[in-house]
Amino acid sequence: MHTDLVAALDIGGTKIAGALVDGHGRILLRAQRATPAREPGDTVMDAVADVLTELAASPLWRGVRAVGIGSAGPVDASTGSVSPVNIPGWRAYPLVERVRAATGGLPVELIGDGVAITAAEHWQGAARGHDNALCMVVSTGVGGGLVLGGRLHPGPTGNAGHIGHISVDLDGDPCPCGSRGCVERIASGPNIARRALEGGWRPGPDGDTSAAAVAAAARDGHPVAVASFERAARALAAGIAATATLVEIDIAVIGGGVGKAGDVLFTPLRAALAEYATLSFVQRLTVAPALMGTDAGLVGAAAAALTTTPPQPNARAAGV
Repeated sequence: MHTDLVAALDIGGTKIAGALVDGHGRILLRAQRATPAREPGDTVMDAVADVLTELAASPLWRGVRAVGIGSAGPVDASTGSVSPVNIPGWRAYPLVERVRAATGGLPVELIGDGVAITAAEHWQGAARGHDNALCMVVSTGVGGGLVLGGRLHPGPTGNAGHIGHISVDLDGDPCPCGSRGCVERIASGPNIARRALEGGWRPGPDGDTSAAAVAAAARDGHPVAVASFERAARALAAGIAATATLVEIDIAVIGGGVGKAGDVLFTPLRAALAEYATLSFVQRLTVAPALMGTDAGLVGAAAAALTTTPPQPNARAAGV
């Protein structure tokens, strides 16, 4: 029997993914449900319970010692509650308590999805071997997490490293968070596309107005598309440099849909970083694309559970 297994949950507005993960980061079993994001909170929890029930039907479940959850945020690990922006039925929802009850009292570790992806990249991905790292998800929003002194640093509520809401433009556009000129307001996929459209870029015959379509146009040399990605790159560089100056990270890892744009993003980002990260102790800061892909949330949730619970298998029969 595996004695270093944990159950992992990756909860977002589109899907609830679950897995059994071993101590080497290998996913041994998967389960998934669509998130009923517009339904009442307990209906969403029913989908989470369905994922757990499917995992618990496996004989492997007897070796599971804890559950790790990476959830869309905001999360509050200090109270075990979540209030994801894209799941309106969950507001201060007691997710840890409900998952603990659904699994017969297993220990449960809750972190935000940005912190989960950071844990995965540090354990198995682009930040492996780095003791001080910032890992970012640049997608519909911009999230992130920190590794400091070789350990994940989620902070008291599980939100430390949330770089998307550092202000990098004092007189910039109002952000939905209530601040102004945030990294997310400039560098997220929808905002890259919005700025390109406002600047006169137009989609092709397929009508695709996503950031991926803007990236394709930028690769083809469309000046407005190039400018929109350069603006996003400068915002990211300013946020990364501020973080590095504050806590002395030596690598910034960028994942998410926008991170897949490749040189269209990374070339201007590295150039801008040289302008912003100027002090001697941040000049060797490197930037790298994420490596973990779509499993990052699950692997990172598992990492959090493995590092916070002692290695002792539960002896309960399968079933939740």
